[in-house]
Amino acid sequence: MSKALFNLFFPKVCFGCNSLLKDFESYVCTLCRHELPATQFHFTGDDTVKKILYGRAHLENATALLRFEKKGVVQHLIHNLKYKGHEEIGVFLGQWLGEELKTLPEYQTVDCVVPVPLHRKKLKKRGYNQVAKFGQEIAKALEAEYLDQVLLKITNTSSQVYKNRLARWFNPEEVFVCQNRERLRGKHLLLVDDLITTGATLEACIEVLNAKTTHKISIATMAIV
Repeated sequence: MSKALFNLFFPKVCFGCNSLLKDFESYVCTLCRHELPATQFHFTGDDTVKKILYGRAHLENATALLRFEKKGVVQHLIHNLKYKGHEEIGVFLGQWLGEELKTLPEYQTVDCVVPVPLHRKKLKKRGYNQVAKFGQEIAKALEAEYLDQVLLKITNTSSQVYKNRLARWFNPEEVFVCQNRERLRGKHLLLVDDLITTGATLEACIEVLNAKTTHKISIATMAIV
């Protein structure tokens, strides 16, 4: 089947606005790409992400690629990634952030990329961890090891994105466990997730990773709410 015929029956659409993509466009249309609200935190030295976890976790570096706004392009991207099976969005965002981070000395020392895990029941239902492709692409760019069998989630909680801030704080505590600790000792870890809101999930992961292990931790997310 020719490319033109394939596109006729299976047209490529923008994951931001659902408009048809032109031949030279991938994932999002040119208009949506220009509208994506990049934070530039890692370039400007902005410590907004660090401040969310101030006094709760020690971080080497912390960044988020985009700003999440309700009913905005980023929300459409994350929704398509998490609930519509479009893992290629994770590839797109991971390649984007990875290409930027590899130019920065503070991220060039990253040894391992660790994704925030899903509970096994949610993973079975969804079929994939929405953070996986994102983390894998960043690991490739940084020439780091991708470790998805280090953190395990042992509580199954509902999505945090659309709850208000107070409701998220009073949600049942998310519980993680760490295995294969010997692979982390003395390493610089980059913990990756899709969104950072209150920072509770990342804090829980960092606490578990830090127990009985000496290493450095940085974080990077697709977006900040």
